Amino acid sequence: MGRLEYNSAQPPIEVDDETLAYLKIVIGTKLRRQESFMMTWLPDEKSEAGRLTIWMHPSIPLILAFDDPVMHKIDPQRIQQMMEHLSSRGELVLDQLP
Repeated sequence: MGRLEYNSAQPPIEVDDETLAYLKIVIGTKLRRQESFMMTWLPDEKSEAGRLTIWMHPSIPLILAFDDPVMHKIDPQRIQQMMEHLSSRGELVLDQLP
């Protein structure tokens, strides 16, 4: 289980390493293009929030921490689906990823 830490304002978002590998590419691509977007996820059961959303911006620190040192094989079709989904909605919803 990897972690995505964004601006250290909230506890890290726990994401399995395979999904985190895809997020690394999708988020990296958008931020490299200077394209901000929203990202939404279901927090852990300790949180009082039912759903959390953050505004992803290139100037805000982002850390992706993988537990597994082995890089996962990436399916370009899944990347394309995620990018299309993000572009059409303007939001990346982690619990609804393809």
